[in-house]
Amino acid sequence: MSRSIVRTRYAPSAAQPSDWRERGACREEDPELFFPIGNTGPALLQIEEAKAVCRRCPVMETCLQWALENGENFGVWGGLSEDERRAMKRRAARKRARNAA
Repeated sequence: MSRSIVRTRYAPSAAQPSDWRERGACREEDPELFFPIGNTGPALLQIEEAKAVCRRCPVMETCLQWALENGENFGVWGGLSEDERRAMKRRAARKRARNAA
């Protein structure tokens, strides 16, 4: 019987469980805080509370970059809400389109 070795590359989050997330200010918070339902009324207060945690986080920029690169569409990541990240992506796409023209 022949055997072959299969090398698999794991996603960074699987390969490095003790990465930047270990240093996140959100680590000690209830995860529900960062995933409000909706974007009006009480959800706005929840979003602001989550952003306050982000503002004191040493890995806020890394978190935002990860969310953008990995298509994280829900919740507050890196100090930005879902709507703010979508707007950021749209602005970047428009800028790329203008530069390509």
